[in-house]
Amino acid sequence: MAKVPPFGMPLDAIQRELARIRHPFRVAIRRSKNPFNVGAVIRTAHSFLAKEIVLIGDADWYRRAAMGMQRYERMVEVPSEEAFVAHARERGWFLSALEKDHDAPVGLWDAQLPEDAVIVIGNEEDGVGPEILAAADEVVAIPMFGINHSYPMTVAAGIAMAEWARRRYAGEGRVVVTPREP
Repeated sequence: MAKVPPFGMPLDAIQRELARIRHPFRVAIRRSKNPFNVGAVIRTAHSFLAKEIVLIGDADWYRRAAMGMQRYERMVEVPSEEAFVAHARERGWFLSALEKDHDAPVGLWDAQLPEDAVIVIGNEEDGVGPEILAAADEVVAIPMFGINHSYPMTVAAGIAMAEWARRRYAGEGRVVVTPREP
């Protein structure tokens, strides 16, 4: 388990300490029809210490669902799918879009999910969206075994982030080391 700073520190000190131990992946969230879900994904992304959270679109989100974790996160807002794709291309980001209804998705266990991946989560009704899917480096489907149509977006986000982390920290003797700098 990663060692996190104590909450007794001032907010800016906690933010600095968390920045030191963050992971290099990002999470991009296509704004949801249910504002609670966006807040819950932010809370989950914080639990995995994503480098950055990108909110796509202008719909409001429910801060209470994030349980205050947004205060510790680097949050970037882009107004549209088009703006997100341009933002990602300018920075050379690798987009791993979660979308099971794509023509040729790769299964999560076989997805690349590189160190600096941007895990893109769609909303409940429209998924990731056509412009982002066209720009994605990989379209990823999470295995499902029941008869339901899809995972809740918060669950899908957590599964993908857990797989990203598992690949880096699984195995005997693998420990997350976060030494303090003098």
